Amino acid sequence: MSRMTALAALPGPIGRGNLPLSRKAKAAIIVQFLLNEDSDVPLSALPDDLQAELTLLLGNMRYIDRDTLNQVVNEFADELEAVGLSFPGDIAGALSALDGKINPRTATRLRKEAGVRQTGDPWDRINELPPERIEALVMSESTEVAAVMMSKIDVGKAAQVLAKLPGDKARRISYAVSMTTGVTPDAVDRIGISLAAQLDAEPEKAFVKRPDERLGAILNYSNAAVRDELLQQLEEEDKEFAEAVRRSIFTFANIPERLAAIDVPKLTRDVPPDTLAIAVAAATAEEDARTADFLLSNMSKRMAESIREEAANKGTVKPKVGEKAMNAVVSAIRDLVSVGEIELLDPDAED
Repeated sequence: MSRMTALAALPGPIGRGNLPLSRKAKAAIIVQFLLNEDSDVPLSALPDDLQAELTLLLGNMRYIDRDTLNQVVNEFADELEAVGLSFPGDIAGALSALDGKINPRTATRLRKEAGVRQTGDPWDRINELPPERIEALVMSESTEVAAVMMSKIDVGKAAQVLAKLPGDKARRISYAVSMTTGVTPDAVDRIGISLAAQLDAEPEKAFVKRPDERLGAILNYSNAAVRDELLQQLEEEDKEFAEAVRRSIFTFANIPERLAAIDVPKLTRDVPPDTLAIAVAAATAEEDARTADFLLSNMSKRMAESIREEAANKGTVKPKVGEKAMNAVVSAIRDLVSVGEIELLDPDAED
C-alpha cells in the first residue's frame, strides 16, 4: 500500500472545523512535535498514570494539518512566555530542589513526616554504599535477594563484597546469580525500593566514619610515645578494637607499605625539600629509617643526593621538629589521596 493510500484510509485531520482540541490532546501534539525534532523529552519524570494516558493519546491520534500544529505550538510558546516562576508542586520536588542547601537532618525529618522517600534510582544509592555496608545488607537478606544485588551493583564492588562473605554464603549467592535469568524488571525495582526504604529507615548518625577510623585519625598526629602507650592500654581493654585502630593509623613509619613507589615523585612536588630533609634527618628509629630509604630510593637521583646532603648538614634534629616534618609528609600524602591523585595500598590485601 502506498503512503498516499495509507493516509487516505485514515480519519480526517484534527482541526479545520473539527471539535476543539483538549489540553491533553494539545500536550500530546507538543510531545510528538518535540520527538520528531529529536529533542530530549524527560517523560519518565511524569507520574505513571500520566505516562500511560499520554501513550494512549499518541496511539489513538493520526495526523493534524499544519495550521493546527502552528496554532498549538504558538499557544504553547505563549504559555511558556507567560510563566514568571514555577515551583516543584509537592514536598518531594521541593526536597529535591533544596537537596544540599538545607540541613540534612531537617530534610530527613521532613521526608519522614511527609512520607516521602528519597528520589532517584534506588540502585544508584545502593551502589554508592561502601562494600562494608553492602555486605551488611547482603547478610541480612535472603540468598535470592542477595543474588539480585550482586547482579545490579558494579562488578568490582560485587567482587569486594563476595570476598568479605563467609565461604558458604558466597557460594550460595554465586549459584543463585545463575538462577536470575527469569527475574522481571518489576521484581528488581521492588527489591531496590525495599532496600532503599531500609536505608531511609536507619537512624541518622552523628559521625560518618567508624570509631576506629576516628581514633586512628587522632592518633596519627599524636606523639609517638603517647600513641604507643594509648594503644597498649587500649589493647588490654579491647584487643579487637585496638587492632582496628592500628589498621586505621597511617604514620611516617607506615609509608613504605601504604604508598606506591611510583607515587613518591608526586609527593616530592608537594613537600618542600627542607621539610623532607628534616624528616630524613630525624628518621633515626629503625621503622622511620626504612621510610626515609624508601622515599630516597624512589625519587630522582639528583633530588635524593641533595636531600641526603642537606639532612647530614642538619645534624641532630629535635624530636618535636622531626615529628612535625614527618607529619607534614603524611599530611601531604593524605591530601593527594583526598583529591584523587593517588590511592593508598591495602597492607592486608593479597599480592
